Amino acid sequence: MILDFPLSQLVQKIKTSDLHPSALVNLVYDQIEKFDQKFNVYRSLVSREMSLKRADQIAQKISNGERVGNLAGLPVAIKDNLSIADPDLTTGCSSRILESYHSPYDATVVKALKEEDALVIGTTNMDEFAMGSSNENSAFGPTLNPWHSTRVPGGSSGGSAVAVATGMAVAALGSDTGGSVRQPAAFCGITGFKPTYGALSRYGLVAYGSSLDQVGCLTRTAEDSAYFLEAIQDVDAKDSTSLAQKLDSFDEQIDLSTLKFCLPNEYLDSKTVSEDVLKSTTYLAEWLAQQGATVEKKSLGFLDCLIPAYYVISFAEASSNLGRFDGIRYGLRRGNGGLDELYKTTRESGFGTEVKRRIMLGTFVLSAGYYDAYYGKANQIRAFIEKKIHTLLAEFDFLIGPVSPGVPFKFGEKNDDPLAMYLEDIYSVLANFTRCPAISIPAGMSKEDLPIGFQLMSKPMDDYRLLKVCEAIQAKTDFHTRRPPQWPS
Repeated sequence: MILDFPLSQLVQKIKTSDLHPSALVNLVYDQIEKFDQKFNVYRSLVSREMSLKRADQIAQKISNGERVGNLAGLPVAIKDNLSIADPDLTTGCSSRILESYHSPYDATVVKALKEEDALVIGTTNMDEFAMGSSNENSAFGPTLNPWHSTRVPGGSSGGSAVAVATGMAVAALGSDTGGSVRQPAAFCGITGFKPTYGALSRYGLVAYGSSLDQVGCLTRTAEDSAYFLEAIQDVDAKDSTSLAQKLDSFDEQIDLSTLKFCLPNEYLDSKTVSEDVLKSTTYLAEWLAQQGATVEKKSLGFLDCLIPAYYVISFAEASSNLGRFDGIRYGLRRGNGGLDELYKTTRESGFGTEVKRRIMLGTFVLSAGYYDAYYGKANQIRAFIEKKIHTLLAEFDFLIGPVSPGVPFKFGEKNDDPLAMYLEDIYSVLANFTRCPAISIPAGMSKEDLPIGFQLMSKPMDDYRLLKVCEAIQAKTDFHTRRPPQWPS
């Protein structure tokens, strides 16, 4: 099946005219016609006819001997919180308050996709304003997990993950504030990569938690993530948090026997980690040791305060960032009275329950009398944890463990207990808190035949080395080759 080829090989076949990009477009759109309505993946979609027209334009450039980009002809999806200037596509954050909103400009990463001749075919469903770990918080209904339709696909980039897992896109962009690329990748059996903070521009990404948000890649393999990242990564003067220079490539041959991996003891607690996840994590850790690598267990000592500090900071930043949605400048507008009534009515009808909860809690921790006790203290904890992790990653090459405490859970299972839902991020928020790159790769299946992910994290700016190690792991294992039933035969 052509969709099983690595991205680099697909592009090479297109560039040498061994594969017409319209053939790839038709394969992807056939999948969309079969499964999009059932799984609720796309929020907006370019028509097949328009995508075929763009594919023909790329083929014509190749026929004329003109240069084409390194993503030429690849049908790619983007999360619904990335701005795109396309009359067919919306940037709605899966929220009523931005329903049918069309961006007047492209996010930097979207512009890079277009410059590399990728075919951006649609925007994908997500938890509203990226607030959630299950995709249940979309104002337009949840996306379903392709392995089992009664289970969540993970969030908040669940739509992008399902698009890649089912062949409704060959790759996708998501955003990761506390695991929102890695957790849905784990739940859908694909690879999800969150780069170093600032490696991919946030310009044009609708902000949730500005000091935590990072655009990330959802692909089938680590090799594809590395290729995708290389094509769109650059320094961006429009983003004040963009890295001052491009990430260094890593072309050395990886020898797993020379590497040191840290497996935190807290990640092996049977009280918080499910039996299936514990088994898969232990298996891959032991497998690494069998390859000659050093795998050492060590206590972190701060995991109990990580989640509270993370959510205080992210809620505070969310309450500030979402203040722009007031019914005046863009999006939904409700209310016929004064300014206060306009704000209140627009936000009451436009925001969902989870978004309102996070705005109110964020406003509380920033309020006079509570700022130092909550937001100030959380930032002190963050600085302490960041220092600890950077010290740890000077001793070890990588920190490894599970992505999520359990397998994909059933719809509605955690809706009545927000704290239980927040604890889904207990192993993934550390990378965002410390600005480190992290990745989820497939690590097997549960007894119920549900995907399980394995997470690796490295020090900042070490992205390509991290990806190379995952390539080495995937070269010797086959977890990443498993496909859900919807995959085309």
